[in-house]
Amino acid sequence: MDKIQIKFRNWALLFATICVVGAGLLFTSCEGKEEEDTRVVLQSFGPMPIARGAELKFIGLNLDRVTAVILPENISITSFTKKEARLLTLTVPQEAVPGYVVLKTPDGDITTKTMIGFSEPVSIAGFTPATVKAGDELTITGDYLNLVKEVILTDRITVAEDDFISHSRTEIKLTVPAEAQTGKIAVSNGDEEPIIVYSASTLTVTLPAFTTVTPNPVKAGTNLTIAGTNLDLVLSVRLGGGKVIEAGDFVSHNATQIVLAVPADTKDGKVILVPASGVEVSTETDLVMVVPTLSVTPVTLKNGADITVTGTNLDLIDHVIFGGNKQGTIKAGGTATQILVTVPDDAVDGVVTFVTKADKEVAGPNLTMIVPAFSSFSPTSARANTTITISGTDLDLVTKVIFTGDLEGAIGARTETSLAVTVPVGARTGKITIETKNGTRVVSAIDFTLQANLPTFGSYTEFRGEPGKILTINGTNLLLVKELIFPGNVPATAYGVKTDTRIEVYVPMNVTRGYGTIALLTYEGEQGIFPQIFFGATDPVVDPALMINDFEVGADGHDLGWDNWGGAVELGNDPAIAISGNYMHGVLPALNGWTWIWGCNHSQLPKPSVTKADHYLKMDVNITRPFAPGTGSFTMKLAGTDIDIGHLGIQNSDGSWSTPGWITITFDLATYEALPAVIPSSGDWGMTLWTGVDMDLTGLYVDNIRFEHK
Repeated sequence: MDKIQIKFRNWALLFATICVVGAGLLFTSCEGKEEEDTRVVLQSFGPMPIARGAELKFIGLNLDRVTAVILPENISITSFTKKEARLLTLTVPQEAVPGYVVLKTPDGDITTKTMIGFSEPVSIAGFTPATVKAGDELTITGDYLNLVKEVILTDRITVAEDDFISHSRTEIKLTVPAEAQTGKIAVSNGDEEPIIVYSASTLTVTLPAFTTVTPNPVKAGTNLTIAGTNLDLVLSVRLGGGKVIEAGDFVSHNATQIVLAVPADTKDGKVILVPASGVEVSTETDLVMVVPTLSVTPVTLKNGADITVTGTNLDLIDHVIFGGNKQGTIKAGGTATQILVTVPDDAVDGVVTFVTKADKEVAGPNLTMIVPAFSSFSPTSARANTTITISGTDLDLVTKVIFTGDLEGAIGARTETSLAVTVPVGARTGKITIETKNGTRVVSAIDFTLQANLPTFGSYTEFRGEPGKILTINGTNLLLVKELIFPGNVPATAYGVKTDTRIEVYVPMNVTRGYGTIALLTYEGEQGIFPQIFFGATDPVVDPALMINDFEVGADGHDLGWDNWGGAVELGNDPAIAISGNYMHGVLPALNGWTWIWGCNHSQLPKPSVTKADHYLKMDVNITRPFAPGTGSFTMKLAGTDIDIGHLGIQNSDGSWSTPGWITITFDLATYEALPAVIPSSGDWGMTLWTGVDMDLTGLYVDNIRFEHK
């Protein structure tokens, strides 16, 4: 300080010399400078931010003339730790807050240009008690806790400042929320980018605990008693099978006991207590559901008869499964000790199984279904449309009488020992088979002889009957035929050559499409049936303007070179195969998965817009290599909407799919709910296929995909 004073004096002497030499005005200016040097000048203060209780320093000139320092809010400091001309220090009181600082001087107040800020290190010293229960009071101690806006408990459960019981710099009291879990405590200043301080130790939050669960095993529908501690914390109990019983549905509920009704469909499993915190408390062992004990009579019986089940807890039984996985009918009026169950008509021999609402199974005895005995029939020979009588036992079980030729006779009057049946037209000489309700078949010991003077069928020259074209029937005694009637009960009206070994008949245009038989009537009034054959062919393209794709390269179609997105097909034009011009042909011999057959979303392919209520979707299909059973089905995409169009062919007796040459497949658009009322011309168009097994597409041919007005 002495050096500073000497330096100041040297400068003063220099200024005095200048004043003597200079004019009067300069002398006056020198006097002004001397006055300014006595004023208090604040150059800086800090550190900033500063902790309360720390030393605050002011640096400037003539600070020894400061009479007081006013800290916000209006805290007057007159006692300084150091007071010198260039340095003034003081201890920041704990009650100081952010704001501007004012220095009081004889020349007037000096206010800092910046506010004083504080370093406020919030800390947690501890908390009590160390173990709490929801609803208890928790006390947190530390420093600067007055800055805390919220307390955070595990798991992210917060208690806001407004909900504190009390709040000071050194202590916070709060009520432990029901959702709190065991874990660290944290406090936050609540800023957008908060300062969060965690406790060193863990707060233990009490959970409910089991003492006993009785009874175990328990019967569904009865009460279960859970004994334990802190059970008043439980909001719900979860049982096996995902059954949740809310506290509001408990029979009774207090801190040491919960009584609840066990739902009927509860399954074996742990009992789980769920408090508000969501921390589940589970039993070590499973709660086991009671199963019925039972016996069954009789064990040999007819389909449609009743079994009597006796035992205990039979009211738990939900359904009964008989042989063949057929479900019986539990009759009304049963009790916990006896029920009656009707055997399904289609049940077969096997163990009867009783299934509770908890999906627990109890196996009963092996049941044997009575089979009818076929002793005789009379007369042993008869004409079609006449009645014969079958004799035997338990014939009330018979649902079908099948003659040779796989034709069913119409069953008339019957008793347990007698059954009348009409010989069907088309039946042939051979055995008679009776079939029971459950599909069991019994075959006659002797042949039935059909009395008839009918022609003998040899073959069809054509592989199918195309409407409007000749179908040739080959055989013997064909001159006996007076009339032929096609499927749909449509009589033939036009014939070609008709001899004893051949009949040429024109297939009616309105014949029912698909596989069917031709009925015949002889001049003697005998009736018969020629074997099954496919009727149908390709329909003509009625309106070319409604063509979607005929695979011709031109104004009304588009080459598959553009639209073969999946690589599953090719463009073909073999005259020996084609209907006319080009067609689409599959090329993948073992497709497995999903693929485009063809697709289009560009303007080159004409895509007509139609109303679904008034139109069919048609396409000509030829499947020369049958699609194996279990292969996938096709999907048609019309303006972005997918519809299932099946296997495209006709299902054969072995489950495969094929066609007898080119045929037209028709789909009624009105039956597809997903389609809009008006199918627009825009969007994605095409055909896709998904299959989970290998599918040979090399025998698939498609042409003339089109709409047609109804």
